Amino acid sequence: MLSTRFSGEIIWRNKHLGLNEYKFLLKAVVSSGIGERTYAPRMVFYGREASPTYEDGILEMEEFFHDSIGNLFKRNKISPGEIDVLVVNISMLACMPSMAARIINYYKLREDIKVYNITGMGCSASLISINIVESIFKNEKNKVALMVTSESLSPNWYSGNDRSMILSNCLFRSGGCAVLLTNKMALKNKAMFKLKQLVRTHHGAKDEAYDSCVQREDAQGNIGFHLDKTLPKAATHALVDNLKQIAPLILPVRELLRFSITLFVRKMNWRSTKRGPKPVINFKTGVDHICLHTGGKAVIDGVGANLNLSEYDLEPARMTLHRFGNTSASSLWCCICERCNRATATTFAIVSTTVAIDRPIAMVHFNTYWDASYCL
Repeated sequence: MLSTRFSGEIIWRNKHLGLNEYKFLLKAVVSSGIGERTYAPRMVFYGREASPTYEDGILEMEEFFHDSIGNLFKRNKISPGEIDVLVVNISMLACMPSMAARIINYYKLREDIKVYNITGMGCSASLISINIVESIFKNEKNKVALMVTSESLSPNWYSGNDRSMILSNCLFRSGGCAVLLTNKMALKNKAMFKLKQLVRTHHGAKDEAYDSCVQREDAQGNIGFHLDKTLPKAATHALVDNLKQIAPLILPVRELLRFSITLFVRKMNWRSTKRGPKPVINFKTGVDHICLHTGGKAVIDGVGANLNLSEYDLEPARMTLHRFGNTSASSLWCCICERCNRATATTFAIVSTTVAIDRPIAMVHFNTYWDASYCL
């Protein structure tokens, strides 16, 4: 496990860093909100982070696939031959054969399976994958889909001295999840969640959002992941625009009317109210729990402040960040399960999509990865 002490040893091994960089990174590690029991690729523990191989990335993914997917099938008593749709999202690793093909070969899935292999979509890939499955389910009945999401850190561990790129080493951690989705009525009673609404918002046309997270090489040719200072702001803007679209779908009419009237009155009396607090829509009138992506402490704080969320609302994101770090697209499943494990039936969770919780969730950990095998 990647403790603070071992993180310090990794920083010390990087010969490209000067005194200022050491101070910056040590401060970032201590104040990151990440705990002492997160996970990293094997090559980091072997001291080879400066020279990762192609096989390191493949091995990191295969360890996760072979463990979590196998446990998912076993615990839900579903055979690989029952899978009709496979969606795999690994943002920063492109290989041949693809990761989806490797899963098909290992578990001997059917020849007529529908396969989608997604790369480059970052932390939003899980919801994109669900959207793909949702579209298929609208046209085809009695199907079972397997969604697999993870991130390969091995080929993207940064060993240079660019502060905006080395910060990703302090934030991202190894992890992943495997989830079964179905529209079979016979499996309705086994399901933990029911998808209610899903709304996607894309800010790729805005330079601020487009440049906030970029995989690139530094001046010395070291590849890594650049995190711009505009990231918290860009993330907040994207989420706010997304919530504007989903709000009419999930909130009661009385709350929409209250917010509209309050906003109208403020505009009519803008001179007397321009220094006062802006009206904020209360999403808790339509949902019981709010789960944010664990993009990092700054992102969680920024979104919480802009949406006027309480510490109770932010707790799932903070706890997931502390226990697992940012595991990219799989983080939201850890976050949902952390909160919903204590929830009762008929409650709701919002994470740019809305799901109904049919029954409490048992949290299960296998080896070094989160396994959402109960989230059928």
